[in-house]
Amino acid sequence: MNLVIDIGNTQIKTAIFDGGSLIHRENFPNDLLLDMIRMWKSKFSLRRGILSHVSRIDDSVISELNEMIEVLVLDHTLRLPFTNLYGTPHTLGVDRLALAAGAVNKYPGKNVLAIDAGSCITFDFLNSKSEYLGGAISPGIEMRYKAVNAFTANLPLLSPEVQIPSQGNSTENAIHRGILNGVVNEIDGTIAQYREENLNLTVVLTGGDANFLANNIKSSIFAIPNFLLEGLNSILIHNIEE
Repeated sequence: MNLVIDIGNTQIKTAIFDGGSLIHRENFPNDLLLDMIRMWKSKFSLRRGILSHVSRIDDSVISELNEMIEVLVLDHTLRLPFTNLYGTPHTLGVDRLALAAGAVNKYPGKNVLAIDAGSCITFDFLNSKSEYLGGAISPGIEMRYKAVNAFTANLPLLSPEVQIPSQGNSTENAIHRGILNGVVNEIDGTIAQYREENLNLTVVLTGGDANFLANNIKSSIFAIPNFLLEGLNSILIHNIEE
């Protein structure tokens, strides 16, 4: 069985795959990583894993992981199941590598736009020839709320609403409506641009804000919560089969 570990800024997302099938998924705080892996090793027949991290991780943690199972650490030098045509591959985030791998794994021979709505909103495009061409990076929903408060003298720090207010009839509603409408229209507009340039485009939406956005954007999309984890597993399998 394969262990997939995605370490973010505040929490860890993990999954256990039997081949290509997801059999267990769990999130937990960053400081519990080694304890959780020890527990799972006693429950599952874990043989190997892949680790993706966007924040700093101590070499000692990776060493301890490798004492339990064989772990690949994802970076641009690993074998990838697509052709990476990004101009600066060494600066490309590992999360975006995983999304591109997920696209070619789930939709081979298709033009795919993968949208990850998390701390930032990333757009990643992979064409029907399995060539990764890049995309865009934009502030995420929570980041926009924080920016409105941080860079003004009087506007409050709010938490995102579940629904977009129908009217901006108060300062709070105006902030909610401005930020949430802005994100929705940005995503709809970006999808429309890619569809003008690429026939038969498949659009995948994932990330922490995917549920909210899936209920509000007008474009036809596939909302897939575990898309990044599936992409990481496909990279691991691709390297095992080397």
